[in-house]
Amino acid sequence: MTKDALAQTLTAAAHGRFPPPDGGTTVVAQPNARDAGVLAFTAHSVVFTDEDPAWVRATLTATPGDPLAATMNPYFLGALLARTGRHMNTIDLLTVAEPLPGDPDIGLREIEDPEHPRVARAMKYRDEVRVWAADGGVLILGRGVAGRWETAIEVAEEARGRRLGERLARAARQLVPDTVVWAQQSPGNARSVRTFQAAGYRPVGSEALLIAG
Repeated sequence: MTKDALAQTLTAAAHGRFPPPDGGTTVVAQPNARDAGVLAFTAHSVVFTDEDPAWVRATLTATPGDPLAATMNPYFLGALLARTGRHMNTIDLLTVAEPLPGDPDIGLREIEDPEHPRVARAMKYRDEVRVWAADGGVLILGRGVAGRWETAIEVAEEARGRRLGERLARAARQLVPDTVVWAQQSPGNARSVRTFQAAGYRPVGSEALLIAG
């Protein structure tokens, strides 16, 4: 499979065109040296890695439990991490939203200091990173997996309860170039899940990213 295969899959999913729910797994090449991982849609998964596809399929076959959930099974993910020498943080809910017209309804100050902790951290996972500060929060945009535009937000504890997170997540839809914007949330962080869905982001699947270094 070409290195564009993952980007094509993500673009299709963003517009409601998903892989067939046939219980299968598609193995595609990594789009670049940084990005490797697993996407799970309804009854179909995509593993993006430069490892041998035959090894991937053999390991999935050996994975105990429900075959439909094999790619997100700790047995398979642990084997893939050991094989690649990478690590991961969590399995995330993957969400997406269309761009919105107009300007954000919240005051934002762009942070252009590459040494700023939030900027430096974001640059480990994304390209073309931009970071804005608001009163009580932070908004991050950058190109992540397969070049897609991704956003992340942070809200200070003392600023909670006034829908700041929702406004920041919606602002990302206005600041991103004329394309969809993606966001990941840990499923256990119900507050974050609710925030992004209130801002118009819809779930498309789950994602486990394998982090190098």
